[in-house]
Amino acid sequence: MIVLGLLLIVLAGAAVIAVSWDEAATSTATASFTVFDRTFQLSQLEFFFAGVVTGAVLLLGIALMLAGMRHAAARRRRLRDSRMEARDRVARLEEEKRELERKLQESPDPAATAPATARATAPASRDRDRDGVDDRDEPTAPHPRVDVPRQSGHSTDQLVAGRHERTSHHR
Repeated sequence: MIVLGLLLIVLAGAAVIAVSWDEAATSTATASFTVFDRTFQLSQLEFFFAGVVTGAVLLLGIALMLAGMRHAAARRRRLRDSRMEARDRVARLEEEKRELERKLQESPDPAATAPATARATAPASRDRDRDGVDDRDEPTAPHPRVDVPRQSGHSTDQLVAGRHERTSHHR
C-alpha cells in the first residue's frame, strides 16, 4: 500500500508540474495536453475538474501511504510484544529452574540421611496411593466400583491413530 500511495503521489505531482510548465494552458480559453501520444483539448471548466481529480489522486495516495505505515507499525508492535512475552516467559522459567536447583542443593538427600535400619525396612512397606494398605498386598484387578464395559468380539469400533473409525469389514 505504501508503494501504491507513493506512485499516486508522484503521478499527481507530475501532472501538476506538467500543467505549471505549460503557459498556454493557463492563458487561453482551451488548453491542449499530449499524454502518451494523445492530445487532449480541455476548456477551463474541464481543466478545473482535471485539477480536482489530480488533487483527489494526491489525497488517495497520501491516505494509502499512511494506512500502509499504520499497518506496518501495528505488525511491528505485535511482533515486538510477542517477542517480549516469549522473553518474559523464558526468564520466568529460567528463574523457576534456578530456584528448584537451589532448593535441591539445599535440601538433604532423604536416602543418605536416613538410618540404615529405616532404609532396610522402607522398601517393605509401600503405600503409594496412601490408602493404608501395602500396594503389594492389593489386588491388581480394576477396583470393584469401576464398571468397565466389555466389547464383544464383533464390535466394529476401532481406535486408530487417535480417531474412532467404524469399518464394516473389520471385526
